[in-house]
Amino acid sequence: MEVFMHHCHHKLPSLLSRTLFKASKKSYIYCTIHTSPSVSAVSKPVIPPVLVSRLFLPSNLREGQEGGDLTCRSQRLMLQTGLIHPSNPGCFYYLPVALRSMEKLVRLIDEEMWAIGGQKVDMPALCSAELWKKSGRWELMGKEMFRLLDRHNAEYCLGPTHEEAVTELFASQTMISYKKLPLLLYQVTRKFRDEQKPKFGLLRGREFYMKDMYSFDINEEAALHTYHSVCQAYGRIFDRLGLKWVQVQAATGNIGGTLSHEFQLPADIGEDQLLVCGNCGFSANIETIDPGQTECSMCQTGTLTESKGIEVGHTFYLGTKYSETLKALFVKASNVPAVAEMGCFGLGVTRILAASIEVMSSEDAIHWPGLIAPYQVCVLPPKKGSKAHEVTSMADELAQSLGNSLPNLRGEVVLDDRMQMTIGKRLKDAKILGYPYVVVIGQKALEDLPLFEYVGEFCHFNSHTNGIRTCLSDQLVAVMR
Repeated sequence: MEVFMHHCHHKLPSLLSRTLFKASKKSYIYCTIHTSPSVSAVSKPVIPPVLVSRLFLPSNLREGQEGGDLTCRSQRLMLQTGLIHPSNPGCFYYLPVALRSMEKLVRLIDEEMWAIGGQKVDMPALCSAELWKKSGRWELMGKEMFRLLDRHNAEYCLGPTHEEAVTELFASQTMISYKKLPLLLYQVTRKFRDEQKPKFGLLRGREFYMKDMYSFDINEEAALHTYHSVCQAYGRIFDRLGLKWVQVQAATGNIGGTLSHEFQLPADIGEDQLLVCGNCGFSANIETIDPGQTECSMCQTGTLTESKGIEVGHTFYLGTKYSETLKALFVKASNVPAVAEMGCFGLGVTRILAASIEVMSSEDAIHWPGLIAPYQVCVLPPKKGSKAHEVTSMADELAQSLGNSLPNLRGEVVLDDRMQMTIGKRLKDAKILGYPYVVVIGQKALEDLPLFEYVGEFCHFNSHTNGIRTCLSDQLVAVMR
C-alpha cells in the first residue's frame, strides 16, 4: 500500500488524475485547481457519485467467521463482500457491484471478438431434444444435461452449449455464399450444467455465464486460420486483464472435433492437472499425455513438470462434425454447394471473474484486474462529529468533480458517506472490496493549505491499464493550461 499526501486548493477537480500518473514515482505533488467547468462538461448530464450507504452489498460472512464449507479464496471473498449471494447449490445471485465488473469484462470480450469479425447473437436457452438427437449428443451428455418435458410431452434441455442450435441457424439460410465466410457468431449468455458436486463458488457452478463463439469457413485451411485468430484474441483478453495464462493441448471430449486447446490460469486450487515443458514451453492437459510420460514430445529434450490450473477458456476445431449432420451448406465460387467447416470457442465469463480474484487477491482483500474493477475511486469524508467534519463538503465536491470532469472516471466514483464510522473502518472496507484508488479527506484538510491522503493501489495494472493513468494526466495538464 502506497500513501501520498497532496496539497490542494478549493474544490480539487481533476487532481486525482495527476495523482494516479505520479503514483509509481512516490512523489509529493502540489497543484492549483481550476474550478471553471469546460463546455463539454456543461453539455453532459451530471452524474452524482455513488453513495456506499445505498449500495446493495449484503455481507454473507462477518469478520472472524470461517465460512463453513467455503473451499477457496475467491468464493469466501465474494461472499464476504456481498458480490454474490447463494441461491440453490451451484447457483448464485450476482449483486450490483459484481455485475458492474462482469459487464466491463463482457465489453472487453466484445472488443476483441469484434476485432476479428465476430457478430453477436442471442440464442434460446431452451433447446429442442430433436437437434441433440440428430448430432448424437442427447445420450452422450448423460446426467450433466438438465432435461425437461413441456405440456405436450416434447423434450427439451437447458443449453449447456449451442453447437446444434447455431448450426441449425446457419443451415436454415438458403445456401449462404462463400463471400460471407468466414462467419463468426457469438453470444454471452447463461449456461446450465447439472454438476454432481458444484464447488468453489463461481468456479464450478450449475448455472453460469459463458461467451461461446461458432465459426463457419469454406475449407479446412480457412477454418484453422480462424481457429488460430480466435486463440490469439483470447490471449489478448488475458493480457489486457494482466493475468498469467497458458494455452494447453486439450482433449475434445463430448464437443468433438480433431483439435482442441484450453486456456488455463495457473493456480493451486485448479482442478486441471497440467504438464509443461521447461525447455520449449509446450503444455498440455494431463488427459492428453500417455501415462507416465515425462519427456516432451515436441522438442524431445525437455522434461514435463506437473502443475495445476483453472480452465477459463476452451477452443475446438470441429471440422464437419455438426455441419454435415445438420446440412449446414454454403455455395462455393463454382456455384456448387459444400459443407461448411466449423470451430467453436468458449470463454467462462463468470469463471474468469472468480478466477482473477482467486489468483490476484490476498487472503483478506480483493485485488481486481484494473480494467474490470467495479469502481475506480472511493472518496472518504471525515467522521461525523470529528474536528474535520466541517470540510465534508470538500469530499462531496471532489467526488462530484472527479466523476464528471474526466471521461475515464465518469460514473466510476464512490463516496463512502457512512460518516458514523471511523475513517479507519471505512478504509479497511475499501481495501477488502478492492477500489483501485481511495482518497481520504481527514483532519489535515483543515490546514490553510488543505491536505488530503491518497491510498492505492488495491488492484493490478499492466501496460493496457497504465494508459488510463496517462490519459488522466494529459487531461489535467490541459486544464492547468
